[in-house]
Amino acid sequence: MRQQYFVLVLAHSLHGRLRRIHIPHRSLYAALAVLFAFSLFFFGLFSSYLRMSWKVSNYNTLRQEVETLRNRYQALQKEANQKAEQLASLQLLASEVSVVYGIKQKLEGPVDLTADSKLTPTFRESLAEYDFLKSANYSMIHRNVVRQWQLNVRPSLWPVYGRLLSTYGARMDPFSGEGKFHPGVDLQAVTGTPVKASADGIVAFAGWGGGYGRMVMVDHGNGMQTLYAHLSRVYTVPGQEVRQGQIVGYSGATGRVTAPHLHYEVRVGGTPINPYPYLSKTSIIAAHKDLPF
Repeated sequence: MRQQYFVLVLAHSLHGRLRRIHIPHRSLYAALAVLFAFSLFFFGLFSSYLRMSWKVSNYNTLRQEVETLRNRYQALQKEANQKAEQLASLQLLASEVSVVYGIKQKLEGPVDLTADSKLTPTFRESLAEYDFLKSANYSMIHRNVVRQWQLNVRPSLWPVYGRLLSTYGARMDPFSGEGKFHPGVDLQAVTGTPVKASADGIVAFAGWGGGYGRMVMVDHGNGMQTLYAHLSRVYTVPGQEVRQGQIVGYSGATGRVTAPHLHYEVRVGGTPINPYPYLSKTSIIAAHKDLPF
């Protein structure tokens, strides 16, 4: 069978000569098929590029929206924490006022045999005992009793024996990573560790304290209070009289925490102060070699 050709005629512009080029049908069809295949390939590649560009653009837009939402969430969380701390402070103040008002009402008002009225004899006896001991002559035989009583109202007992995790004063906030004042000390304590009152006193607050979680506040008189926070369980009630070393709760990880521990504060006039000067060095220094004294 005779092969068929396409004839391509080329004319030279100077010499006027004609040149014939024979192109077989099969070669031309093969060339066109290859050209068509390359066209499809490049079209698909270009389409993929356009789709990828669209996806990248959408991804960048979504990432910006996520970043905006994250910043807004952090701002709202910070505001919520501030509101929770304010609410906890108001709850503590309300509890203290209610306790003081209840005691005053019992001392001045008619006798009412309610659950709270059980506090009246104990509180009155405590006041009488304090006035007597404060005015006692130290040359008397009761000198040792007076000294022991005064020691018991001083928050000198460490509430738990555990490694010191965070000291009083400036530190890096574990949540925000920013510098923040730490109003107490943090002690390592596994969940369920008994927490003991550091001195004699009357429970001013026992319950949920916002970022403090479950907490107990004990009033030791003369404007001095101690606070025990992040408890897993509260073991006292407001108005209850507690003695130094008595269990007021059990450690845990409630509230704004990253791990189980006990947060302990000493307050004078409602202002947190450094608890170290009040600690009994003889009973603490052996268990806490990292304390700054």
